[in-house]
Amino acid sequence: MEADYENISKFIDKLESEMVSLRRGFHKYPESGWTEFRTASKIANYLENLGLEIRLGEEILDKKSMMGLPSKEELERHIERALNQGGVEKYIDKMHGGFTGVVGILDTKVPGPTTAFRFDIDANDGIENCSLDHRPAKEGFLSVNNGAMHSCGHDGHAAIGLILAKVLKNIEKQLIGKIIFIFQPAEEGVRGAYAMVNSGLLDNVNYFLTGHIGFASNKLGQIVCNTDGFLSTTKFDVSFKGKSSHAGASPQNGKNALLGAATAVLNLHTLCQHEEGAVRINVGVLNAGTGRNVVPEYADMKLETRGESNNLNQYVTDRAMDIIKGAAIMYDLDYNVKIVGKAQKGKSDEELSKLVAEQAKRIDEIHEIVEHAKLTGSEDATYMMNRVQENGGKAVYLMFGTKRTADHHNSSFDFDERVLKIAVKVYAFSAIKINGRGEI
Repeated sequence: MEADYENISKFIDKLESEMVSLRRGFHKYPESGWTEFRTASKIANYLENLGLEIRLGEEILDKKSMMGLPSKEELERHIERALNQGGVEKYIDKMHGGFTGVVGILDTKVPGPTTAFRFDIDANDGIENCSLDHRPAKEGFLSVNNGAMHSCGHDGHAAIGLILAKVLKNIEKQLIGKIIFIFQPAEEGVRGAYAMVNSGLLDNVNYFLTGHIGFASNKLGQIVCNTDGFLSTTKFDVSFKGKSSHAGASPQNGKNALLGAATAVLNLHTLCQHEEGAVRINVGVLNAGTGRNVVPEYADMKLETRGESNNLNQYVTDRAMDIIKGAAIMYDLDYNVKIVGKAQKGKSDEELSKLVAEQAKRIDEIHEIVEHAKLTGSEDATYMMNRVQENGGKAVYLMFGTKRTADHHNSSFDFDERVLKIAVKVYAFSAIKINGRGEI
């Protein structure tokens, strides 16, 4: 007997208002990577109330692999804010140090495959548009945290994950194997997945599904079932240290860190050429100097490299390191490079993509199924995809089309919330096909 998809779909429809409320709650209290204390504690509380086993802290994040961590003092300030904004203390107590991921496990106790779903939960750095023509401002869920906003849809992803857990828990007796719900911190800057993978979390997963709302198109009801084209990337911060001196009276005694950094920037941007494929480099931040009459002692840069393959990204990263070193030598400077994020190339499995596409055909709200598309950006979920595939499993990255008010990472970003239940239906129906008993 085939699963009762119609009744499951109706059940998801009934949960839509709850899902929107969850999304708006996350949107109002955005938290950047490794500081998602309120967000993660709310997720943990929800999952535990469903009756799922939850895992937190160093159980699911390898401390040595956590890149780009804020200072201890900054993390403690965010914890204090999270508690003041309704964060759940008993979970936050296990997250000190930035361990803000959450994993929920639905174990049917019946032998079967292990399927993992991953949802990123962090916000972007930025200031949200507060004009009343921006719906979050008009309807009362505008970011209240200065310098952070959900401008990429991760608030929606977190809500999708929670409602998916509720749906699958509701039909637990009709499932086999294990289903793991991964709520990943620090996707922005591609930092969180690497630490989760290195904790061993993905080692026994047979099927892995994740995705993103909005990137597919501005068309609600479209789904991309096979995404690749992810660019391998490395993010790093560079600091130069020279020697300050009076710019008029004794300039010869100074060592100009600004000139060293500027020389590095100009030469770094000559690197984007390689016969084997596309590479990218961008210096997004350069800060230096203290005054017009002072030889600059310090300079700081934030930059990234990308490549169409892991080897191409490594090539441009290595060359960038050479240029940074050369600029430091030219101006007799000390320098330091810190890797603060990275991601790999990734590819969706065709077989699993076809399974998702077949299940998507059952969903009335889906009007267009795209078999394949490229996302020519970077995503650290590729670490998870690659680990599952290396161990003989299958992985897929989906994209769910939705109308947007602005581009991703724009201060006016918002999306059509009807996409949320579409994503839940796709994930739930796929889980039923993979982990179902064959009858409900």
